[in-house]
Amino acid sequence: MAYQKPTGTQDFLPGVVEKWQFVEQKARDLCRRFNYREIRTPLFEQTELFERGVGETTDIVEKEMYSFKDKGDRSMTLRPEGTAGVVRSYVENKLYGEPDVSKLYYIGPMFRYERPQAGRYRQFHQFGVEAFGAVDPAIDAEVVSLGYQFCKELGLQGVKVEINSVGNPESRAAYREKLLEFLTPMKDTLCKDCQSRMDRNPMRVLDCKVDQDKFTNAPSILDSLDEECTNHFEQVKQYLTSMEVEFVVNHRLVRGLDYYTHTAFEYKAQGIGAIDTIGGGGRYNGLVSEIGGPEQPGIGLGLGLERILLILDKQEINLNAVKPLDVYFVALGEAAEREITKQLHLARKEGLSAERDYLGRKMKAQMKSADRFHAKVTAILGDDELEQGEIALKSMATGEQQTVKLSELLMKLREFAEKAE
Repeated sequence: MAYQKPTGTQDFLPGVVEKWQFVEQKARDLCRRFNYREIRTPLFEQTELFERGVGETTDIVEKEMYSFKDKGDRSMTLRPEGTAGVVRSYVENKLYGEPDVSKLYYIGPMFRYERPQAGRYRQFHQFGVEAFGAVDPAIDAEVVSLGYQFCKELGLQGVKVEINSVGNPESRAAYREKLLEFLTPMKDTLCKDCQSRMDRNPMRVLDCKVDQDKFTNAPSILDSLDEECTNHFEQVKQYLTSMEVEFVVNHRLVRGLDYYTHTAFEYKAQGIGAIDTIGGGGRYNGLVSEIGGPEQPGIGLGLGLERILLILDKQEINLNAVKPLDVYFVALGEAAEREITKQLHLARKEGLSAERDYLGRKMKAQMKSADRFHAKVTAILGDDELEQGEIALKSMATGEQQTVKLSELLMKLREFAEKAE
């Protein structure tokens, strides 16, 4: 029987993995500059954590979670998103006791049972950040700008930021009445999901992809914001403008999770068909207490790495992720092979990327192998050169060749490698 990968998953092979490493390294470097520290949480958590933290009326909880009973008959779920687990860790490890704002980031796989399509998988990967402890609108703008900067530095073209305010509980209560007044006459024409959400969480109706065209004239939540919410949103917009983050206000943007308050935002990019959202996030001032911690504000974002890599490919953006080999060793003769094995090890110890032939091939075939690895230089050693304590170096870019003492090989290799960069 030939085994195949599960539906909605992928194998990342050499040549592609390097692109992932490049994107992940960009995320890590950006977080270093913004002073966010990495956190790693379990791939599975108690199911109740996601029901409470994500919201029972969301598609994630209602339809998409990979849940199972463990041997202790406890309900566990593969994490469908990153925020709930990070908040649980923040509470459990009492990070709220730190004197400064807790600024954390994560990179890793998430799991949702949904129909696979372009940019959407059952195992997918997210880069996300979370900041706890500050209500300042400046931290909202910082989080939005971090995601925007990430996209810009990768070279993504046409990235837009859409922002909205979903207010506080009081504002949403007032908005709920206006929204229900608008939706009720059309209830029978809406999809079953929308009809169900109208009774439990009407704002989630606006997130429906099926009936989106029916909500063009829906009332704006911005008209229901109180003074505090309005001021907060205005300041976020002012900060984003000063940071030169290009954004538009979308008053129907509510995001697909129940825990957001105040700022909500999404990143849009063309290139993956009907799905143009590559990530988003928002403020969640009540989530920490909902998960059992003290009243602590928070804000975060999550970006889908599969979608970003797909758009990079569609936009033909070359990441130059596959690095060339510093040196390829070519050995001609038994004694030379023994010496090359030693020199190969020394080069790697010195931090150079190095390879040799293990298939007993002729010199021409070995040189072709060096070319396939994009080696900067080949180091060619025969038994005669070995007796004289010398080795030939050839630049693969220019064809320039020189003979150097074996005792000086590492120094010369480093010079060659630096010259070729």
